[in-house]
Amino acid sequence: MKVTTTAVGTALALASSLALTGCGSDSGSGSGSGKGAKGGTHTVRTANGPVKVPDNPQRVVVLDTAELDSAITLGVKPVGATTAQPGRPFPGYLPKGELKDVENVGVIAQPGLEKIAALKPDLILTNKERDAGRYDELSKIAPTVMTKTTGYPWKENFQVHADALGKKAEAKKVLADYTAHTKKVTKALGGKKKAAGIEAGVIRFQEGADTRIYGEKAYIATILKDVGLSRPPVAARAKDYGGLAMDVSPEQVDKGDADVVFYTSYGDPEKSGEAKSVKSPLWKNMRAVKSDRAFHVEDELWIQGIGYTAADKILDEMESDLTK
Repeated sequence: MKVTTTAVGTALALASSLALTGCGSDSGSGSGSGKGAKGGTHTVRTANGPVKVPDNPQRVVVLDTAELDSAITLGVKPVGATTAQPGRPFPGYLPKGELKDVENVGVIAQPGLEKIAALKPDLILTNKERDAGRYDELSKIAPTVMTKTTGYPWKENFQVHADALGKKAEAKKVLADYTAHTKKVTKALGGKKKAAGIEAGVIRFQEGADTRIYGEKAYIATILKDVGLSRPPVAARAKDYGGLAMDVSPEQVDKGDADVVFYTSYGDPEKSGEAKSVKSPLWKNMRAVKSDRAFHVEDELWIQGIGYTAADKILDEMESDLTK
């Protein structure tokens, strides 16, 4: 959805009144007058070229779930963030205390520029997939660090976020802890060989859209791979959205069958098709269901989370489910 001319004009006026200059130009310059910015600056390589950011940003606004997860994981409490859906709170898997007093600045891909400018940020984190068309407006408010996309390249994106936040040392520990956690889950499953013998599929029912069978270019696919689980052949054939998933009708949900299936709903299960599907003979005849290896999981964690804090909780749930 495009931002209205009036909204943009107001936001730019606010930005101007804050005496903020643009960033992301060929020179890589850019600065915000956020009150908390301290120390010097450094340059971050972004999807829009080099961007100069504060060494120790104090007022960070994040405009997608991955960026929010990264900030919280690295011990940075944003002053503002978007939500995944209108009227919805921030993701419930994140520590409640870390989200207290964080300002809601709109919905993902529809942020309120006026709200963002009013927070006087010294750094904005987002990605081109959501906000490419707003880069110039955002850059006039504060240095804006964009990754090319979200989801699958989450580990690379996290390093960009860590660099922008001045938390590269902390990021190394996060990565080490994640690696140790995946090894722990693999061991709990009986080791690499046994883990590789388990085909794990992921199905997402969606309110207002087709059902998705997740492919290899999905955030959750990387976690399954890191644990050493195999994927069903359908995952390699899931080429929609650049390999993210395969869209199917409710009558084709059995295409997502595997030894183990993790399934979820985006939206109301009654409206997404989940409630009806899981009662159908088609679903009940799937081998994962027959062997009691179909596990319902939370969408905002397994699909929307996209980060190391989410991954840590997913790994715990995965170990619990698969060692029952």
